[in-house]
Amino acid sequence: MPDATGLELLAQDLRDRDADTVLDTLFFRDRATIIVDPAHNRDALTGLRDQGYSFLASVHGVDYYPEEPRLGVLYELLDMKRVDRITVKARVHTERPELPSVVDLFPTADHQEREIYDMFGVVFSGHPDLRRILMPEDYEGHPQRRDFPVGGEPIIFTYNEKLIPGWLEGQ
Repeated sequence: MPDATGLELLAQDLRDRDADTVLDTLFFRDRATIIVDPAHNRDALTGLRDQGYSFLASVHGVDYYPEEPRLGVLYELLDMKRVDRITVKARVHTERPELPSVVDLFPTADHQEREIYDMFGVVFSGHPDLRRILMPEDYEGHPQRRDFPVGGEPIIFTYNEKLIPGWLEGQ
């Protein structure tokens, strides 16, 4: 992976293409991250692909609750010749969580973007088949958001069976 100087050189190359693309860089625990403006996310990924980072290893969704912009999408890119790895991070607001799809640039993003859409609610404009992949189509909400209500059915043990309403009445 690039060192701190290499990260800044990559970021400068992206800035030379478009000054508004890169918001910040982060080199922490030997991991290089470029933080990009969501509107220029696709441009940054295209620029890095042209510089040799042609393999999209994974795409992740993140919820930074309670911060805003709250939702993040992280792209892990690899340069297979130099055996380098770099992360590209874009953050979007919950009011309009939208990013351009990169499926045409990196076909491996297809199901990963669908999963992020399903679990976090980030809409990838231009995606060829953006629909739920893990949850039912009529499911409401996005279960990986940190403010999603945690619930479910109570687990019944002998010590709490009298505390569960209706449990003993059904026998």
